[in-house]
Amino acid sequence: MVKSYLRYEPASAFGVIVSVEANITYDSSGKHLLAPSLEKVGVWHVRQGVCTKALSPSASSAGPSLAVTSIAASTSMIASGYADGSIRMWDCEKGSCETTLNGHGGAVCTLRYNKLGSLLASGSKDCDIIIWDVVGETGLYRLRGHRDQVTDVVFLDSSKKLISSSKDKYIRVWDLETQHCVQIVGGHHSEIWSIDTDIEERYLVAGSADPELRCYTIKHDFLDIKSLRAGGSTTVDDKREVLKLLGEVQRQTKDRVATVRFNKAGSLLACQVAGKIVEVFDVLDEASAKRKAKRRINRKKEKKSQKLMTEASENGDAVRDTLEENVPVVTAADVFKLLQTVRASKKICSISFCPVTPKNSLAMLALSLNNNLLEFYSIDTSGTNKTLAIELQGHRSDVRSVTLSSDNSLLMATSHSAVKFWNPSTGSCLRTIGSGYGLCGLILPQNKYALVGTKTGTLEVLDIGSGTCIEVVEAHGGSIRSILAIPNENRFVTGSADHDIKFWEYGIKQKPGQDSRHITVSNVNTMKMNDDVLAVSVSPDAQKIAVALLDCTVKVFFMDSLKLLHSLYGHKLPVFCMDISSDGDLIVTGSADKNLMIWGLDFGDRHKSIFAHSDSVMAVQFVRNTHYVFSVGKDRLVKYWDADKFELLLTLEGHHADIWCLAISSLGDFIVTGSHDRSIRRWDRTEEPFFIEEEKEKRLEQMFESDLDNDFGNKYIPKEEIPEEGAVALAGKKTQETLSACDSIIEALDLAETETERIAEYEEEKTKGKVTEFQPNYLMLGLSPSAFVLRALSNVQTSDLEQTLLTLPFSDTLKLLSYMTDWSQYPDKVELVSRVATFLLQIHYNQLVSTPSARPILSTLKEHLHEKVKERKDIIGFNLAAMDHLKQLMVMRSDALFQDAKAKLMEIRTRNTKREEARTDVGGEKRKKKKQKKSNDSNLHAIL
Repeated sequence: MVKSYLRYEPASAFGVIVSVEANITYDSSGKHLLAPSLEKVGVWHVRQGVCTKALSPSASSAGPSLAVTSIAASTSMIASGYADGSIRMWDCEKGSCETTLNGHGGAVCTLRYNKLGSLLASGSKDCDIIIWDVVGETGLYRLRGHRDQVTDVVFLDSSKKLISSSKDKYIRVWDLETQHCVQIVGGHHSEIWSIDTDIEERYLVAGSADPELRCYTIKHDFLDIKSLRAGGSTTVDDKREVLKLLGEVQRQTKDRVATVRFNKAGSLLACQVAGKIVEVFDVLDEASAKRKAKRRINRKKEKKSQKLMTEASENGDAVRDTLEENVPVVTAADVFKLLQTVRASKKICSISFCPVTPKNSLAMLALSLNNNLLEFYSIDTSGTNKTLAIELQGHRSDVRSVTLSSDNSLLMATSHSAVKFWNPSTGSCLRTIGSGYGLCGLILPQNKYALVGTKTGTLEVLDIGSGTCIEVVEAHGGSIRSILAIPNENRFVTGSADHDIKFWEYGIKQKPGQDSRHITVSNVNTMKMNDDVLAVSVSPDAQKIAVALLDCTVKVFFMDSLKLLHSLYGHKLPVFCMDISSDGDLIVTGSADKNLMIWGLDFGDRHKSIFAHSDSVMAVQFVRNTHYVFSVGKDRLVKYWDADKFELLLTLEGHHADIWCLAISSLGDFIVTGSHDRSIRRWDRTEEPFFIEEEKEKRLEQMFESDLDNDFGNKYIPKEEIPEEGAVALAGKKTQETLSACDSIIEALDLAETETERIAEYEEEKTKGKVTEFQPNYLMLGLSPSAFVLRALSNVQTSDLEQTLLTLPFSDTLKLLSYMTDWSQYPDKVELVSRVATFLLQIHYNQLVSTPSARPILSTLKEHLHEKVKERKDIIGFNLAAMDHLKQLMVMRSDALFQDAKAKLMEIRTRNTKREEARTDVGGEKRKKKKQKKSNDSNLHAIL
């Protein structure tokens, strides 16, 4: 009989507040902050400091390729881009994934919605920009032109344009109506990392590794019309020129710019560098900028006049000319004024302005730091103030060890500066205790005390209940690599890099001069080794102790006499981990040579050497009362083995970086792993059985599919040469899903054709008088041939439809077109039929024109489809008019009309006051000029 095993599956992941690969952003309400958390998007309630929701993709598709690399939010939807090039659209309220968009061949670097939230632009490492229809859940088109990774995109809603920046040092302006590049802006000396525009779309700011920010004024189409009406002469190049250089703003630091962002009001600009600093600039309005420019010009004039007064009298005419030349021109330095500098404790990864302005400050700024921390700062004219930090829910550095208590109710994790105690079932942090760099740990029975071995060689005794460190014992002269309890005794053993193995005893005693009783530890024995001790393991019967040394050997000693029993040779590199089975028969060792070796403990014979991981094996452990083994390594994988059959049972993917440690529950019902990505993951044993042969077949299928995916985007295939002005292409990409969808449509067409022939034969026999009962094909699910094909076509995801139809052969295209006249009778399918028919006509135009059999199909389709589309259009127009009428009725019943009128009145008043200020400024400037001219003339006359 074939042996079956129980499957382990990912259950939860915790410990990551924010990961460094992606940006953070607020939602439209300003109450929640969206932060990337490896493959999840965490929704944090800012005031409460808790994660209210986690937007996570399906567990089957977890792994490093699914790390979140970009986030954008609109009023109702959240978009997240991933390292595999996919984009997922999430519903804010439900927290569910609405659709998955596939189009990019590389990681998605930037996402940006337009103001209405109807369009989404995405830029990727594959140098392409894709415009997505959010409502239709499909890609509209792909914009090609950049020669390197696209770093940022921004919409110009007023003129229907898109601006993009790239590592190729250029900014491109794209016209979304004509779908081509209208302007290429150069001038940067290094890679451009971020761009942004203010809400009024007056200025665009670009940040790179240059020591200054470059600022551009944005020229809109309606401005060109005004200038033409005013009689201004504009060339063809001026009309196309959307961005015009305004000037440069000097930065305070030499680090490259990572992000530039305006706040929602457009009054502040934040410049985040690849360091610990964010520079916040005040954006002056037009009148203030003009006044500042005039003051600057006046200061220049005064300096120049004072200098020229001292010169000889024969240069008087020249002096007058130079003084009259200066005309006030607004530069970038006049518009952007440094307001505050925010300094964080660690390197900043991303920033985001809160869309809601607080009462007592100018803005609220959220920062994500590279040590798994979120900080919030309020910005005011007087300074900056840190209002909140979210830090307790995760470690500041990678998790170096995880230890479960004897009853599996408590999990201890150590890192470089703190020890955290977690509830392994819920993932909530219970205690945080400051410590040294913890490399190993042990929770003592009854869950009251814990021991931590540090990198400096100290042994820390922790009181879990009070959350304090009771005692720090100078245990070793080197780092403590292992700490293990001796079964059924109040003793434990430690192994260190100082070549010592020490045996300790612990007990509850009352120290002299203290009222309370505390745990005390004392050294009872020491064993000297010839080299650094890397790992220690004790047999369950406490009869043997195994020690792994730096010289690649494992030595087994008797516990009582400490005499050598076996020396295990075979590993080519040092052994980092080992474990002894519950029955004491087997010992398994994991090494930096990527191998697992299984040995018999009785005779020290090697049973098997297995090439287990593609990098160093970091932890290995038996499941209690079995010969099943779990191993983890630097290749980010968790592997499940049968040590009797020497077979790989399961490979568990999920971690995004090296896995350092592993802990298995006493019942074997779940395992916990800790990683360099700062996450702690729990994997649960399910009731689902599996067989080794089935898993082998699955792994082979996955390898085949990954090879297919590599063929789709083969880097050795010569790429299409893109012209300088850019090019347009289809938005989607060929994937396994599109191939499967194409196969299902072809299969449905073949089944429908066979069923149609059977029905025709039955009707013919019926006319001849041979009446027999017709037996429909059960594979048709009780549907007619036309409805069955329509069902297969409707099951294709909207975003994958174009790529699926591209894969369809021409013969099947004709069959598909023949059904469309019938499908157009269904009102809810008119849009789908129109889209499919239009696309098939575009890609097969020449063949359809030259195929006589296609003409009657197309002519009937033309008659019916135009009529049905017009019907749907009329219904939608009628409904829109009715809704507009209802809106007017509601406005008449409420005071909303007067509120709108009041807002309009206030807007007109502010506009008029600005005009009056500008007029007074111009008049005052003229008077100043006259006075200045008179004084200059009088001075010159006096000199002459």
